[in-house]
Amino acid sequence: MLHAMDEGTSSPAAAGQDIAGMSFEQALAGLESIVQQLERGDVPLDQSISLYERGEALRAACQQRLDAAQARIERIVTAADGRATGTRPFDAEG
Repeated sequence: MLHAMDEGTSSPAAAGQDIAGMSFEQALAGLESIVQQLERGDVPLDQSISLYERGEALRAACQQRLDAAQARIERIVTAADGRATGTRPFDAEG
């Protein structure tokens, strides 16, 4: 579990690490850490705004990965009786 940021330092999942390079689990853990910090209410305003912006970027990355996973699941090919018979390639472009 990630610990809250100390003043002047941060965990990689909360700040600094490229979101695109994070796994879903890392991005979610970073988002949870940010939410905890903001809920405590002891973060200076400027840092709160930065944390919120980072949290929104992490939320969007998590949502994008969930949407992609959902689309892959929906591409499972089923037979007339409803049994899964295979998969079709997922086109990430839509």
